[in-house]
Amino acid sequence: MPVPSDLSVRRDASSRRRNRFGPWLALASVLSVLTVALALAYWVWQPATLRIAVGPAGSDDQALIAAVAKAFDARGGAVRPVPIETDGTLQSLNLLGAGKADLAVARGDSAMPADTNSVAILRRNFVVLWAPAARKGAARPKIMEIASLTGRRIGVVGLGDANLNLLRVILAESGVNPQKVTIAQFGIDRISEMAQDSTLDAFMMVGALDDKAIASTIATTARLRGEPKFLSVDVSDAIAERHPLYESEEIPASAFSTTPQRPDDKIDTIAVNHLIVAPASLSEDTVAAFTRELFTVRQSLVKDLPGASHIQKPDTDKDAALPAHPGAAAYIDGNERSFMDKYSDYIWGVVLLLSGFGSVAAWLRHYLRREERSENALHRDRLLNAISSVREATSLDDLAAMQSAADDILRETLACHEDGAIEDGDLTAFGLVLAQFHQAIVDRRAVIAQMSDADVAAKPDGGVLQPFPISTAAR
Repeated sequence: MPVPSDLSVRRDASSRRRNRFGPWLALASVLSVLTVALALAYWVWQPATLRIAVGPAGSDDQALIAAVAKAFDARGGAVRPVPIETDGTLQSLNLLGAGKADLAVARGDSAMPADTNSVAILRRNFVVLWAPAARKGAARPKIMEIASLTGRRIGVVGLGDANLNLLRVILAESGVNPQKVTIAQFGIDRISEMAQDSTLDAFMMVGALDDKAIASTIATTARLRGEPKFLSVDVSDAIAERHPLYESEEIPASAFSTTPQRPDDKIDTIAVNHLIVAPASLSEDTVAAFTRELFTVRQSLVKDLPGASHIQKPDTDKDAALPAHPGAAAYIDGNERSFMDKYSDYIWGVVLLLSGFGSVAAWLRHYLRREERSENALHRDRLLNAISSVREATSLDDLAAMQSAADDILRETLACHEDGAIEDGDLTAFGLVLAQFHQAIVDRRAVIAQMSDADVAAKPDGGVLQPFPISTAAR
């Protein structure tokens, strides 16, 4: 009896399907996970580019920011500053307000765009007012105080409105009508011309105490016009109270020269901060990283740029005239967010995304193996139908052939289960059918064995076993 066609197994076709889809599915899943992981790592560790508007060209501010950017690049930190050259504070703030710059260098009393915060103090600028010695035969006495500036002509270094407005505040608070004072403005490149202008009764400059341009200008006016008289801003406390962007400060003795001593004693004055500013909308984490890097590289810059020593932390008080950016305040106050605080939302997003990939991959795998599941169900049904053929078998060879075919089906089914084509429940159902098939084999073997014993006992030749007759139908 030949093996029933129900038990034939197309092993080659099924194996080809598994070999075709299995490795590719695994490779696709691995590549998907790696792609997402690499994209996340690239995004997290990619330096944030910050455009810093600073000017004018050749100024100390530009030199300092260029050095800061170079130091940041050398460290390879989380931020990468890119200086944008401007013609001065006004253009820098215009770029900031237009969104064409992320940071800007500007004086604290400049007209800032809305919602601008301070990130760091680059230096503190002091107001320096002085009057040259009175000329011989002059109709007016030497100027000894700010109140004597009424009707006088003052030379101011700086072409913008900042110094002009500051001088008017000082005059008004000191009891001098600004309208009765003539103000002549000079650019940095015209300081020498200003010092030689004999029509000027007083001079004003604003800058750091170690600004060489201030010391040089004072020395020039002293050489041309006689030893200067430094004018004290006696109302500095009142100005600071009424104008929060200004602060009351003192210029120490000998700040600009030791021989001779200039000034010969400390004098009261007004100070205003020179800042790095940013819009409040700029990322808190990015600003915190920038501030941290800035104060890290500050000391390494002092050797080549002494002005870097003036870099200070901004005022983090909530009622400050120009509040600190939340990112800078977080660094200064030690409240920076941890890695998990920053990226937990993204991490969970990636987990959900990977879960989605897994679900899609599982569905795709399930879909591609639909033929294997269908064929395995047919194998189970064939095995169940073959039980009746087992009960009709007439020889042990037929049973052995059917058993071998059933073993092939079992092997195919286990391979499908390992590949995930069929579930545990399908395997359990197959196991029940296979158990019935094996039991039918065992029962039929016993029946054939009994039949063989009976034939032997009936033989006249004394029980010699003759070959089992195989019918033509069986063959």
